Amino acid sequence: MSQKHPIISVTGSSGAGTTSIRKTFEQIFRREKINAAFIEGDSFHRYDRKGIQIVMEEEAAKGNNHFSHFGPQANLLDELQAAFKTYGETGRARFRHYLHDASEAVLYGGSPGTFTPWEDLKEGTDLLFYEGLHGALVTQTLDIARHVDFKLGVVPVINLEWIQKVHRDRSARGHTSQAITETILRRMPDYVHYICPQFTETDINFQRVPTVDTSNPFIARTIPTADESIVIIRFKNPRPIDFPYLLSMIKDSFMSRSNSIVIPGGKLDLAMQLILSPLILQLVERKRRVH
Repeated sequence: MSQKHPIISVTGSSGAGTTSIRKTFEQIFRREKINAAFIEGDSFHRYDRKGIQIVMEEEAAKGNNHFSHFGPQANLLDELQAAFKTYGETGRARFRHYLHDASEAVLYGGSPGTFTPWEDLKEGTDLLFYEGLHGALVTQTLDIARHVDFKLGVVPVINLEWIQKVHRDRSARGHTSQAITETILRRMPDYVHYICPQFTETDINFQRVPTVDTSNPFIARTIPTADESIVIIRFKNPRPIDFPYLLSMIKDSFMSRSNSIVIPGGKLDLAMQLILSPLILQLVERKRRVH
């Protein structure tokens, strides 16, 4: 953790909705005139799209049918931890982009499914924002979480997470339902061992829960809408949170535990603005006082 160069990480599984949460952060940064640097978790994958397919086939031939991007072997986690540590100490770090599709390939130059060259972050940023799979990871050899000043988890209930992934991968990436199901099954051990434990490290978790039937996520024709959902917001340390204020500002919200508030799904952006804006401003103000 660093007072001079704060780091925010948003952690969630594939299909969890971390990209949507990032947009809310970007709105806050823009409104408050905060100069944020961005690092994407996908850019710290060890292999590009073709490379991971080759390695997965090689691992399967050895009897390992669970090699996935969720696990440490498929990622440059030492490099990610070093990037966080270096930014916290100096405000600088190395990063690159992973080009998910043709539009990103045109934007950054390159081919879909590949990485851009490594480069240095611009100097003089107010904070570093990370969005990806491993922003709060702790293992026997790594402690990425300790380098982060504010950690947020995006954790829809599992069936909803799968519905969102199935629809995204089919519509945006052209994957078949069978291929998506096989990916979910392959990733499950790493999901249990490396993704889930991070949500005990996070400072706040946002968990969307559908209020419609999602019993079989693999045949769902539509993703439950925000109005067909509730969101449970859990605070690791509830003491600084003004719950009476939040309850007064967010209609139809209620406390389910002493550290958890439940809100209508359609009020998620409002809740994030109310909760996150002061936390972000505190980080930036602390940085300015130190300087």
